[in-house]
Amino acid sequence: MTRGWRQRLCSLGMQTVVACACVVSSGLSARAIELTPTREHIQAAIERGKAAAQQRLSPDQLHTSFGANDDLKPHGFIMTKLGSLVVMANHLSLRSMTPSEQDIAQVLENPNLLVNIVIYGDRLNFAMDSYVVLEQGGRSIKPVNVRFDARGDRTSVWPQQPAYRAKVIAQFPYADLDPRAKTKLMVFPSGGGEVSFDLDFSQID
Repeated sequence: MTRGWRQRLCSLGMQTVVACACVVSSGLSARAIELTPTREHIQAAIERGKAAAQQRLSPDQLHTSFGANDDLKPHGFIMTKLGSLVVMANHLSLRSMTPSEQDIAQVLENPNLLVNIVIYGDRLNFAMDSYVVLEQGGRSIKPVNVRFDARGDRTSVWPQQPAYRAKVIAQFPYADLDPRAKTKLMVFPSGGGEVSFDLDFSQID
């Protein structure tokens, strides 16, 4: 895998706020999160990434996103296996490169679903020690790891509220997930409160 693409993957990965997730699909024909994509799914994802590059769309525009469109409200994106292939093919195609079989295999071998969430708070370090949980049918699913911004960035309305934004990134084992279930994503900043999103995995590629 190219060094630039590997670094990009590595970078991905208050008051109570409840956000109804508006999921924007990457546009593939799959009807749920594909745990074992077929060759047809793989090829379709790569072709979509290449087509997006020809339209000069950036990788950030291809994520399966959820939450508010407002820059000052919680939102995020999900990186599945197929979604990662779309983004990788786009990233490489913009540089006149094509994913190798090794690149593709490394993406497909990833055992975890990545969720990247942007939350807002009133303190510089509000996201420190945040935790993330998924809930499906009353069953809680814990992440294998959680990363967060120790220091938030100032928002466009600083020092007014919300004064700071920060990323929280969690990875969940595919083996623990129902890829077709309605799912609640919950983020718990250490200072208290909850940010939650209602997701429908059956609508995500």
